[in-house]
Amino acid sequence: MDIEYHLIRSDRRSIGIEVDREGKVTVRTPYSCEKKRIDRFLLEKENWIRQKVKLQKENAMKRQEKREMPEAEKKYYRNLAREVLGARTGYYARKMGVTYGRISIREQKTRWGSCSSVGNLNYNWKLVLMPPGVLDYVVVHELAHRREMNHSAAFWKVVATWMPDYKKYRKWLRDNGNQF
Repeated sequence: MDIEYHLIRSDRRSIGIEVDREGKVTVRTPYSCEKKRIDRFLLEKENWIRQKVKLQKENAMKRQEKREMPEAEKKYYRNLAREVLGARTGYYARKMGVTYGRISIREQKTRWGSCSSVGNLNYNWKLVLMPPGVLDYVVVHELAHRREMNHSAAFWKVVATWMPDYKKYRKWLRDNGNQF
């Protein structure tokens, strides 16, 4: 197989493949994993890897072609995001019976939201450019971390309790989020 990749060995139990936003492939393996096993695994996943690399490279080209938003427009959307995300976070926090700390509005490259261990929430301002259900999904996702600080089955159960159709919004974000 002629796919170029970066190999990282660690204390993990299984082999994992990551294709970043530019189409670079990283393979993560346990320390004890033999080269033959890695090669076999990559051969099994070759079609998936090639599709993912192609998609990520195409998306990288689209991002480069996209016009840069003027600062005044960004400022408007950041303020709108602060208002909308603050309101939606308050609404869902009351429904879910959770508390949170401060809310920060940022422009992360790879995240739509995050929740710190003390309950501070970070949101990407670009969420206000997306369908409202997607924004609500990210809010519910982050607030669910106030109950489960991981992505375990218990965490996803909390998300599903408050947003039963969360999977369609999660998929939309995966499929379309890179266009923002």
